[in-house]
Amino acid sequence: MRNAIRFFLVSTILACATISATAAELRVGAADTVQTVLAAHKGARVTVRVRSGQELTGIVREVNSRVVQLGALSGREFFDAVVPLDAVDAVLVRTKE
Repeated sequence: MRNAIRFFLVSTILACATISATAAELRVGAADTVQTVLAAHKGARVTVRVRSGQELTGIVREVNSRVVQLGALSGREFFDAVVPLDAVDAVLVRTKE
């Protein structure tokens, strides 16, 4: 019985480690744009650097051809932001825990 419990715990830990390692991977294709990268991370937390150098970190709520909506902004959890895609210089995605 103890061996079965140990096996289950070890299997669960290894499965969780594998899932978290692959889920945070960032892949960019030749045809990708800022819009497609943000759309691929819908529901995930990202940081967007805008032309002014300011960085906004939040959860990608919606993306269209003109703007991205970030929710639950870091430091401003009760606010959302709408950022024009043409003002986005970089999208930063955390890949390691």
